[in-house]
Amino acid sequence: MGPLPRTLDFFYDVLSPYSWLAFEVTPGSRFGRGLEDEGIGKAVLCRYKNIWNVSLQLRPTLIAGIMKDSGNQPPAMLPRKATYLKNDIRLLGQHLQVPIHFPKDFFSVILGKGSLTAMRFLTALKMEQPEMLEKVSRELWMRVWSRDEDITQPQSILAAAEKAGMSTGQVQGLLERISTPQVKDQLRETTEAACKYGAFGLPVTVAHLDDQAHMLFGSDRMELLAHLLGEKWMGPVPPAVNARL
Repeated sequence: MGPLPRTLDFFYDVLSPYSWLAFEVTPGSRFGRGLEDEGIGKAVLCRYKNIWNVSLQLRPTLIAGIMKDSGNQPPAMLPRKATYLKNDIRLLGQHLQVPIHFPKDFFSVILGKGSLTAMRFLTALKMEQPEMLEKVSRELWMRVWSRDEDITQPQSILAAAEKAGMSTGQVQGLLERISTPQVKDQLRETTEAACKYGAFGLPVTVAHLDDQAHMLFGSDRMELLAHLLGEKWMGPVPPAVNARL
C-alpha cells in the first residue's frame, strides 16, 4: 500500500467569484449535465485529486459569517478596489475561459440578497447526497456569476439542481430541510472552522500535512499548494486530464 492521501479542505461560497475561479479551469471536459453548451471544465482541485495523492473535501461556507467574524469588508466597498475587482475578474475569466460576468445590480445581489439559502441548500446536499455537491455548486455559480440570475428563491435553487441532474423530488426534499437545526448548525460549524483556520474571505484551501494545517487564501495559490504537497503543478489542465479532453 502507498501512503495515505493528504486531506484538502476547500471552503467556498457561491457568492464569491474567486471561489468559482479557483473551482474552474479551461473548457473541454464537459463535466456534468447542462454544461455542454457552456464549455465549462472541471474544477482545478478536482482535476488534480486523481493525480496528486489527496482527498478533496468540499466545504460549503457562509462568506458573510467570515466577514463578520474577521472584521473584513467586501473589496467592492472601496471604489478603487471595486474598479480593480471588475477588471481582475474579467481578465481571469478570459484566461481560464470561465464565462464570469458581474451582475448588473452588483450591490443588491452581493450585499443585499446574499447567499444564505443557497449555502444552506448546499450544506444539506453535502449531508445527504455529497456526490452531487460539485455539480450543483457549479450550476449556482453559473446562475449568479454568468447569467445574472437569482440564487435566493427556492425555484431558482430547484432550477440549478435539476440542471445539475437531480430530480424534482430530491431537490424539494432538501429544500424542506434547509431551515432545520441540523443544517443551520452544520453551516455555522463549517464557517466557524474556516474562521479558526484564519479565514478572512473565500476561497480558502486548508492542506493537512504532518499534523499541521496550512491555510491558503485565494484562487491563485495552486503552485504553492503543490509545493506544500511535494507534488508537481502542471497548469490548470494537467497532461493526464488534457489527454482525455
